[in-house]
Amino acid sequence: MARAALGLGVRDLAKLADVSVDTVSRLERGDDLMPRTVSAIRSALEAAGVLFIDQNGNGPGVRLRDRQA
Repeated sequence: MARAALGLGVRDLAKLADVSVDTVSRLERGDDLMPRTVSAIRSALEAAGVLFIDQNGNGPGVRLRDRQA
């Protein structure tokens, strides 16, 4: 969901996070990954403008950071 909100392809995110395309695909399928790999992908998404929202009764989610004009 976060990748799509940014308009990034799998290859784009893989490059930003310095991981393989297969690794991003595995994450999106829900496969288990090393914590440092998940952290690298999360950090890349956050640097690109994603805010992760904790579970609030409706489940966790994402939104984009407000862009300054």
